[in-house]
Amino acid sequence: MLNVRIFRNNRGFTFSNMAALIHYSATFGITFLLSLYLQYIKDLGPQKAGLILLSQPIVMAIFSPYAGKLSDRVEPRVVATTGMCITFVGLLIFSFLNETTSILSIVINSILVGFGYALFSSPNMNSIMSSVEKKFYGIASAMVGTMRLIGQMTSMAISMVVFALIIGRVGITPEYHSVFLSAVKIAFSIFTGLSFIGIFASYYRGNIRKDSNLNP
Repeated sequence: MLNVRIFRNNRGFTFSNMAALIHYSATFGITFLLSLYLQYIKDLGPQKAGLILLSQPIVMAIFSPYAGKLSDRVEPRVVATTGMCITFVGLLIFSFLNETTSILSIVINSILVGFGYALFSSPNMNSIMSSVEKKFYGIASAMVGTMRLIGQMTSMAISMVVFALIIGRVGITPEYHSVFLSAVKIAFSIFTGLSFIGIFASYYRGNIRKDSNLNP
């Protein structure tokens, strides 16, 4: 049974989970949108598109451990908020995608988003686990998983609703590429707005190591 006191009396835990929810909502749909863009606009096959999209998770895998270690030395709020800011910049750039955007630009920006994701994810997890007593570790870990799942579902729901409203039931053929691009831009703009809100949620969690009222 969930102990609501963890949220009610624990700003660090509450805002860290809120930041996680927003971050996953703003980033999970990136791969979906870019995969469609690369295949329909850039006319790439699934394999080539997949290889290009690997740039983001590779960067995440490389830098996440270092970000976690950094958050042991520096206040997690600072590292995680910096990561959210970088992610915001990457999403903002993606919101200007067009037919002339180069593959290299997409790869570089994907690397940027992946780096921001790495800086946010591990330190945010550190912040969540550090804000509760050991007896609540299981609940805290489960809550992170819940926020991740809800965020991922929200991200895909946003993409699907935008596509349904802008594109409708027509196929993504060359004559509808401009409409498709409009939908992609709108979706990325929404993700950018979410990420901007997430910056404040991440920042206002407080200093985990200095706040004496974090643990219930």
